[in-house]
Amino acid sequence: MIHARGLTRRFKVRRETVEAVRGLDLDVADGQLDAVLGPNGAGKSTTLRMLTSLLPPTSGTATVAGCDVVADPAGVRARIGYVGQRSGAGDEYRCRDELVTQGRCYGLTRAEAGRRADELLELLDLRALAHRGPATLSGGQRRRLDIAIGLVNRPALLFLDEPTTGLDPHSRAEVWRHILRLRAEYGTTILLTTHYLEEADNMAERVVVIDHGRVIADGTSERLKSDLAGDRLTITTGDAAHAATAAAVAARLAGPDEVARDGLDVRVRVPNAGAAVPGYLRSLDEAGVKVTAVETARPTLDDVFLALTGRSLRESESAGAAA
Repeated sequence: MIHARGLTRRFKVRRETVEAVRGLDLDVADGQLDAVLGPNGAGKSTTLRMLTSLLPPTSGTATVAGCDVVADPAGVRARIGYVGQRSGAGDEYRCRDELVTQGRCYGLTRAEAGRRADELLELLDLRALAHRGPATLSGGQRRRLDIAIGLVNRPALLFLDEPTTGLDPHSRAEVWRHILRLRAEYGTTILLTTHYLEEADNMAERVVVIDHGRVIADGTSERLKSDLAGDRLTITTGDAAHAATAAAVAARLAGPDEVARDGLDVRVRVPNAGAAVPGYLRSLDEAGVKVTAVETARPTLDDVFLALTGRSLRESESAGAAA
């Protein structure tokens, strides 16, 4: 559905060249739900804007839904849906009128556009709001209207740029319920960016991590966490001497680079923490270490980013938002 090679995009900012995207390669298979993660300024939205033909690439090539984004942008736009970070609905229209107008823009007759509008209002639980203006809707309702607008042309591929940012947990869950329903009923291919790591972890079949305009990791969430972050095993000891001995034992078993000591706690990165616990406890007992507690934890996608870049994805996003 998407095949991109060497995509770059440069901007001129105050006579300086800013490389927003640097030689990005990306493939998205038909029917997939893939997530793109990265801190603010990583190039996520710029990448989506190039793939949707809204922004021409400085260099590189991309075909989307079988059409070249540079040679045939109209073909791309006819085959995709795009839900940007800002609402796409105009406040001067009522919800149903907005959908009808969008359908007319895609070449539907007025009757066809009306039928399609009614289908989408039903699909996204917006029928009761058909004659209200978008400005009167809640955040979650407005995002569902945005998704409806993105689906007017029955796209094979739907781009979602941070579709749930700023919504409360209930509204986020509602939006996701509808997104997953779309996939189940129509097999729509979806490429999304999100700031919510748990969304990518729980919903996406594949995660692409971008930093400084480049892809730095690509795979299923579980594989990335297993290969790049690993489980965490935390051993709490009775005193500082035992903690030092426990750290030495852990370094011997896992390697010095996988061990960190914090007061009486020793943290170890291991491939499978649950399976590792019995062996570690035996070795610590043999070394005379008094263990008062043991905890295991699965890694997060933030841990993956930390392992790749040396900094937290959440912290990078917060710093970017503050700037």
